[in-house]
Amino acid sequence: MKTYTQDELKTLVGQAALQYVVPGEIVGVGTGSTVNKFIDALATMKGRIPGAVSSSTASTLRLQALGIQVFDANDVGELAVYIDGADEIDGRGYMIKGGGAALTREKIVAAQSRRFVCIADASKLVSALGKFPVPVEVIPMATQRLTRQFSAMGGTATLRLRDGVPLVTDNGQHILDVTGLQITDPLAFETQVNQWPGVVTVGVFAHQKAQVCLLATADGVQVLTY
Repeated sequence: MKTYTQDELKTLVGQAALQYVVPGEIVGVGTGSTVNKFIDALATMKGRIPGAVSSSTASTLRLQALGIQVFDANDVGELAVYIDGADEIDGRGYMIKGGGAALTREKIVAAQSRRFVCIADASKLVSALGKFPVPVEVIPMATQRLTRQFSAMGGTATLRLRDGVPLVTDNGQHILDVTGLQITDPLAFETQVNQWPGVVTVGVFAHQKAQVCLLATADGVQVLTY
């Protein structure tokens, strides 16, 4: 039996996601290394779609480099499908996302789409969310207070740095990565944290969950539906 490298598995699910792209309709495109494989595959059918709405500057540049037009989210209506990866996904289609710092725009495009198709490898499938640090995009002046709020919840929030300074998102904000939480009720957790002043977006995708997950396994692509 053929054994796949992680890079080959990402290529497999990226290509498998093409079957969910609706010809003639604009597609929502996420961010990350697995999504990059999907973008590369999408170039093979660029003549059959008007273009894409992108969740990050990085994905926009990759799409444009391959000759795929990128539309502003405000200039289009509802999208048929949004295709993106996940840092964790559970058995109900709830996810943790934001390892690539694009969680806010990812959630916006997901909310604009009728269907969310998650592409991931089998290591991302978990029984309960929270082992992967939960990214939270925050307004910088609220960082210390939000750190204390997560501490009261039992979590440890750490400011994400890049080259020794706070990472700045595409939206000009900072990210807290929260460890030590086991999220048994993702819907309630997302709702609660989103209410805290200074939180732009929490990286739990429960209200914008996946309807389909294409999971790359040693045996090939497994399709999970929720």
